[in-house]
Amino acid sequence: MTGIRAAADADMPAVRSVAARFGLLRSWPAGLDFLDAERAFGTLLLATAPDGAARGFGGTLRRGAVTHLGDLFVLAEHQSSGVGRTLLAELLKGDEPKVTFASSDPRAMSLYMRHGLRPWSPLLYLTGPAAGLSGPPVRQATPEEVAELDAYAGGGARAQTLAWYAAVPGVTCYTTGEGYAFARTTGDRVVIGPAGGATPQDCAAAALGAVAASADAAASTGAAGSASGAGSASVAVMAVPGGHLLAPTLAEAGWRIADMDTFMADERAVDLVRTDRYLPHPDLG
Repeated sequence: MTGIRAAADADMPAVRSVAARFGLLRSWPAGLDFLDAERAFGTLLLATAPDGAARGFGGTLRRGAVTHLGDLFVLAEHQSSGVGRTLLAELLKGDEPKVTFASSDPRAMSLYMRHGLRPWSPLLYLTGPAAGLSGPPVRQATPEEVAELDAYAGGGARAQTLAWYAAVPGVTCYTTGEGYAFARTTGDRVVIGPAGGATPQDCAAAALGAVAASADAAASTGAAGSASGAGSASVAVMAVPGGHLLAPTLAEAGWRIADMDTFMADERAVDLVRTDRYLPHPDLG
């Protein structure tokens, strides 16, 4: 029999041990990752065996009325045993609008469909050179400045989550005024998202401006730190809905699809999340 409980402080090593098995924490600082955000601003559940050993975990984040299912991971030896169904039933038990990014595993997509979610769009994880893309001028902004735009494009308000993310090492928030984009530089990579705008063009401009600004900042840091061997971000990563105008733009610029999920939502949420003018964060939605 599987036990399900809200993850407490003492459970986090077990949760992270499962996450590490799936390679989910490689780009996050030790002990400061998206699991903390799920626990603080949504729900993080741990599934255990009768002896207390971890079998899997699941997590959600809230954006206003929208519940974003961020994680549902079950260890291979416990898959197809009902652990995932039990976790999902608890995570999605409310009647609020719901979204998720489904992997290519058909079992997961079928499970989500049984909970009322439908596949609406591919979500392309695009990667390419951080330098070389032209973007408009951007300025640094506070998360408070962009919270309203984020709520409009992403489907709901999450000011506390944005403030939490802005405090993570390497994160900078940029804005053009009509668009915004968060950028996090870690090692040789810069991850763009969330990003959004008043129009699709505003979203694209902010994301491209953030890539260019991050590349410039990394190059300056690398030059200043060359004596100590400091590196600079050379690769950019962006999660782009298939219908977003940035998808062909980046493909033409030589970016490649490193992975792909499916954006799934119920009938209410699909009208709230404006995927033509929103770029989610791969882990935070």
